[in-house]
Amino acid sequence: MPEALPYGAVIGILGGGQLARMLSVAAARLGYRCHVYDPAPNPPAAHVAARATTAPWDDAEALERFAAEVSVITYEFENIPVAALDLLEAQRPIRPSRRALAVSQDRLTEKTFLSGLGLEVAPFAPVEDADSLEAAIETVGLPAILKTRRLGYDGKGQVRLTGAEDAPAALQAIAGAPAILEGFVNFEREVSVIAARGLDGTVACFDPGENVHREGILRTTTVPARLSASQRADAALVAGRILNALDYVGVMGVEMFVTPGGLIVNEIAPRVHNSGHWTQQGCAVDQFEQHIRAIAGWPLGDGSRYADVTMENLIGEDVARVPQIARERNATIHLYGKAEVRPGRKMGHVNRITGPAG
Repeated sequence: MPEALPYGAVIGILGGGQLARMLSVAAARLGYRCHVYDPAPNPPAAHVAARATTAPWDDAEALERFAAEVSVITYEFENIPVAALDLLEAQRPIRPSRRALAVSQDRLTEKTFLSGLGLEVAPFAPVEDADSLEAAIETVGLPAILKTRRLGYDGKGQVRLTGAEDAPAALQAIAGAPAILEGFVNFEREVSVIAARGLDGTVACFDPGENVHREGILRTTTVPARLSASQRADAALVAGRILNALDYVGVMGVEMFVTPGGLIVNEIAPRVHNSGHWTQQGCAVDQFEQHIRAIAGWPLGDGSRYADVTMENLIGEDVARVPQIARERNATIHLYGKAEVRPGRKMGHVNRITGPAG
């Protein structure tokens, strides 16, 4: 077993949002301190982390000071500038690895990697301009979704095409950014597996959760998902194959479509994931502790679920319902400490235990 970080060691987290906030709380339970780095002042994680640095990603001196004060570096989002990672990696280990980031930062790279593992993905083709979009439509078919290769999340950077006449407006909408055209998948439901791999190569998976999106944003995740025993096993095997191929260390979210022909991998997220928040009330070791265990060299928790749970994201004005939700039995509220309420902004989530694990 690899040597674990000593108690009291400092874990560096790139990004200071709600995921970093919950990672910091989990790390503190295990005797570690967290130092978050974020360009934004007073991010949610700064309220609970031992220390926070507010500096831009191109501030080499700030990055070097940050690296000197931590033992290992992790991250809560994928789109960290390469130059910053180069500087940090020269001083401290980054877990999960740079390869996982490179794959997930670019949708074309991601789809190519996944299909190269023999996994089923939606039909896809690269798009650079009007001519390549026309060729992509011929290859992929319609309807389809034009997505920017980088920087898209929560439905951003995506345009739906139902007919060839939509192509010019779609290209204009993404402002000439390198893109990928993905064909529609006829799926029954979407699920995600939150999986972890330790420094020793051990893999552990939580039960698949069933996701419901609205306007491109995750609204609810429910466990157990409506899957057969064989589908649950297949989903875990798919996640494990991806983790091992990347020599991954940490927690990953793997989103999949359930189709009559089997599971199709939609995308991967090399970090703790919104659809894994249910583990906070459903498991003895949640996804945040699992990630800290992995990157710190601890044994992984087994991920066993002792309760059925539905997680609901509190988006924008949903947070006004908190006093009402607080009266519910078996509801646990997690607020992110964000002062400004905006449409589409994740303000918190609530986990509702719906019964013992079935």
